Parts: sequence; structure tokens; C-alpha cells
Amino acid sequence: MLQALYQQQMTQQAATDIAAQFLADNDFSGADKDYFLEALKAVVASHAQLDARYEPYLSQRSVAELGVVERAALRLGAWELLERLDIPYRVVINEAVALAKKFGAAESHKFVNAVLDKLAQEVRQAEISAGR
Repeated sequence: MLQALYQQQMTQQAATDIAAQFLADNDFSGADKDYFLEALKAVVASHAQLDARYEPYLSQRSVAELGVVERAALRLGAWELLERLDIPYRVVINEAVALAKKFGAAESHKFVNAVLDKLAQEVRQAEISAGR
């Protein structure tokens, strides 16, 4: 998923074209193809709104200053926090951090963690409070 979002940012291709390419070039037998398609389409379509939701937590940085990998991880994480309430907020954050560790710049995972944690405090307050 992160690779598809990265590619979309770099090439500005339509989500449908990227989805078709990824489905043709990759084995989805161990993956949730429906989730991939839903997430790719939604994140690409609503990237400006997603950026606006996490931008207040960027610590005096702008979305444009972010690395492409970090921006993709934050967009995906923000979308999951906002739209996929079936995914626990801790899972969302942990997955975004793992992606940033693997593909992002050194120490970017700490930044992704901090931003998504602050967004989760805003949008998943009931879930967070219930877990305490």
C-alpha cells in the first residue's frame, strides 16, 4: 500500500491505473485486495483533506516539506484513524511506524508516531479513554 501511495505522489497517476498495475505485478494471495483497493482510492481522492487533519501536528513544518514516504504513511494512517474505526488506533499507529522505519528516512518513524498519536487523541478519544 505504501509503495502504491508513493508511486501516486511521484507520478500523479490515477489510483485506478496504479491499482491495475499493482494487481497485475504482485501476488495478492496473502493480502486483502479489497482493502488495498479501498484504501488506495480513498487516500488518493481525499489526500488534501487528510493532510489538513494531521498538518496541525507537524511541529512548524508544512505537508510540502515532508518526505514522500512520510507523507504517504501519514495519509494512510490518518485515513485509517478517521475512516476505519474497525482497526484499533494502536494498530494503525504501529503499522505506520513500521512502514516509516522500513522505508522512510532515519528517525522518521518517531515523527510519524508523534503526529499520528496526536491525531488519534483528537479523533479516537472514546477508544483511547475506554482502554485506560
